[in-house]
Amino acid sequence: MKVAVMGYGTIGSGVVEVLEVNKDLITSRVGKSVEVKYILDLRDFPGDPYEDKVVHDYKTIVEDEEVEIVVEAMGGVEPAYTFVKAMLLAGKHVTTSNKNLVAAKGAELIALAQEKNLNFMFEASVGGGIPIIRALNKCLTADRIDEITGILNGTTNYMLTRMANEGVSFDSVLKDAQAKGYAEADPTADVEGFDPCRKIAILSSLVCGKQVNYEEIYTEGITKITEADFAYAKKMDSSIKLLASSKRVGESFCGMVAPFMLSKEHPLCGVNDVFNAVFVRGNMLGDAMFYGSGAGKLPTASAVVADVVDMAKHTHVNVPTIWSSEEIELVDYKESSNRFFVRTTSDKAAIEAVFGGVATDDAHGVMEGSCRIVEYIEGVVPGEIGFTTSSMTEAEFENAVAKIELVGRIRLA
Repeated sequence: MKVAVMGYGTIGSGVVEVLEVNKDLITSRVGKSVEVKYILDLRDFPGDPYEDKVVHDYKTIVEDEEVEIVVEAMGGVEPAYTFVKAMLLAGKHVTTSNKNLVAAKGAELIALAQEKNLNFMFEASVGGGIPIIRALNKCLTADRIDEITGILNGTTNYMLTRMANEGVSFDSVLKDAQAKGYAEADPTADVEGFDPCRKIAILSSLVCGKQVNYEEIYTEGITKITEADFAYAKKMDSSIKLLASSKRVGESFCGMVAPFMLSKEHPLCGVNDVFNAVFVRGNMLGDAMFYGSGAGKLPTASAVVADVVDMAKHTHVNVPTIWSSEEIELVDYKESSNRFFVRTTSDKAAIEAVFGGVATDDAHGVMEGSCRIVEYIEGVVPGEIGFTTSSMTEAEFENAVAKIELVGRIRLA
């Protein structure tokens, strides 16, 4: 079976490596050999073992009927979308690791594949080597998924882990992440949360079966997180993680990407460095968590090749993915409820004039009256007071916190 790989960067070269190193295993699982015939790239690769397979025109692949499966590993929406659509129209199965393409064009490409009795798969587009998409599509189809919350960006998780463990600044740890190759020269997509936003949009679309517009998901990055925030977190026996979350609200969902302070008991608190994890709550399953290498050449390539194997075993069968182009209207994040950690230079009298006093639990565990303060955290930063709140809507919190001298705030999970 002949395969073409579009893009010979980190992921594309990893796909070729996995197909070569594990060729006997893959052959045994597919029932026939799987061989790379073409590698599409703008560059030449003199001295590379596969330099004779490099082509520069995607139409070479389109027009070769021998190629049955195409791997897209170029990144970005264009020209990836144009190339992938051409491959499907030419009767070729396609797998991609490209979350930007899937988030923007996933429903359309899935529909086109179904029309042509082909497959468009994208396991590696979320969570690298973690098999979360196949789990949602196959293993959890008996459940109504009520929540997906994950650490979906290895770069920011590495940065936050170092800030927590070593007390280093954001700027310092960003430079280190760039030097190690974890962060791009332009790290905006990672540190501003755009990357996990697209990933949670993909997972949400699979759960609800409709198009989730990632531009409607409230997204907040980690650029405002400081060493002082981690000092407070340490005193609270907690840590700070960038979470991407989608929670069912009635017939819709509310999505959010933002830093959260997690207690040591939270299942995602111990996910460190470049690892990713996805927490899933189903109405029958209860809670489950998927953990593993969320990025990197070979973990991501492994997920891509798993799609190749799946498509090679279903060459004349469409493996259904329910994701229509109908766009679902998300619930406004301001209507969602969270608990908050707040840093302020206001005194307690000013704080309690807005949030009430320190509440105590009644016999039913409900916060009493208008008292919305759970506890004060003092003695961390001179001239500041930290405090945590009970659960309130985002709109209620924004209205209240505007009345005090705010230094910073982080949601609690």
